[in-house]
Amino acid sequence: MTYSATLTRVEHYFDRSATQVWERLTSDAPVSGVRATVRAGRDRMRATMLDCLPGDLSGARILDAGCGAGQMVTELAARGADVVGVDISPALLEIAARRLLEDLRPRVTLMAGDMFATDLGTFDAVVAQDSMIYYRTPDLAEKLDILSRRSAQVVFTVAPRTPFLMAFFGMGKLFPRADRSPVMVPQDTARLSRAVAGNLREVQRVTSGFYISTCMELRP
Repeated sequence: MTYSATLTRVEHYFDRSATQVWERLTSDAPVSGVRATVRAGRDRMRATMLDCLPGDLSGARILDAGCGAGQMVTELAARGADVVGVDISPALLEIAARRLLEDLRPRVTLMAGDMFATDLGTFDAVVAQDSMIYYRTPDLAEKLDILSRRSAQVVFTVAPRTPFLMAFFGMGKLFPRADRSPVMVPQDTARLSRAVAGNLREVQRVTSGFYISTCMELRP
């Protein structure tokens, strides 16, 4: 699928089909055993990504690209950063706004739209947890190049190219197009490294039940 078609599908899924699921998944509410492993994996990955950044972010301008329900936004703001949280789903942004602690609100701007939009300006760092996993390598490389020209550091996740995820990706293609949720596109990180400008390194892979994700860091 083209980038624009994938973006539309992601928007439809998160803003109309899966809002309540993600609200529970990103909270302390009870969830099924499978979703509990996904929650644990996402928590570990968020900590891994935050470890790539300084502990004190006072004065830093950070973009949370695909901020969803705002968990990363809160932690970045708590470290002193001025955070711009962008997501394609206004419904998820409403959840993020409700959850934001009062003392952190002056340092946070939440916006609905395309996380790659150039009019967002420049940043000291960009973080993107599980928001770039739906795009083909050429599209992802193009967008990463755009972000790296506007930031000294981009920390993001990809779905690694494992046998399990490739089987999952193949099964997703069997469903009628109208019935499909956005399916992650497993990435060959070596191929992605060749496709992007700058220095791309693999930080860590996190595996927790059905959650399998690799943290990457891109510097110009």
